[in-house]
Amino acid sequence: MRLFVIPISTRRALIYARPLRRDHAKELSIVDRITSKAAETWAKWEEADKGWKKHLVSWGNRVQQRIPYEEWGLKSIPSLNAQRRLNELHGSKKIDVLFPGNAIKTEKLNSILRKIATERQELHRRKMWWSFGASPFTAPIGLIPVIPNIPFFYLVYRGWSHLRALNGSKHLEFLVEKDLLNPISLPALERLYAKRVSRALDKTSPEQTTSSMVEDVENSDDKLLLRMDDAKKLASILEAPELALEAERAIVQIEEKLRADKRAAEKREKKESPKEKES
Repeated sequence: MRLFVIPISTRRALIYARPLRRDHAKELSIVDRITSKAAETWAKWEEADKGWKKHLVSWGNRVQQRIPYEEWGLKSIPSLNAQRRLNELHGSKKIDVLFPGNAIKTEKLNSILRKIATERQELHRRKMWWSFGASPFTAPIGLIPVIPNIPFFYLVYRGWSHLRALNGSKHLEFLVEKDLLNPISLPALERLYAKRVSRALDKTSPEQTTSSMVEDVENSDDKLLLRMDDAKKLASILEAPELALEAERAIVQIEEKLRADKRAAEKREKKESPKEKES
């Protein structure tokens, strides 16, 4: 397994683990096999021209886009037990963590990963139990002929999703606490981020040294570093095609969050300005 830490903005990063190799499919857990089968069924439904399958897929895709990118990132990390089934030596040697050293300080990488691993654990645990606990109450809907029990499947899916994210977060926490991470600042990522950081920060030049550029990032406000067309570039650099979709989702969500924060700040300024005039 190899981890990637992708800064989307100067304050927010996406964690992503390279998926299990296909030649290990026979060793996947029952849950993973069921998930794979469900994904195949969903793909077939996407081909429908009309009917409830078409509407369901359209609704489902919108729902998935609203799931936080942090959850998707943690879900990409297999559980500790699953990784040990694939590699008995897992936990005895370090895991490579690829990142751009001109956008994230090496000495801060562990604290960033610890925060990513721990800050959402309680949320995923709580929502997992709520989703699984509420799903049986939707069973009567299954008595309606033809139409599938959408609420039941949705709640089970969300429960499973939170479970995967929780297991991924615990695995990441284990790696951090046991000092099993080997930080590697990838030159190809540094070249990409040299251009992106200089674009986002006015006074930063792409020719600056790594140490100087990362200081500029540290001292800046939260600003978006990546755009949508960067997602496929990242996936190509890291040889992880699946990363493109995850990066796109994170870029959209973080851009929306930054815009919302900006609007909120402008509203606060408008409310404060009349008071300043009065004083």
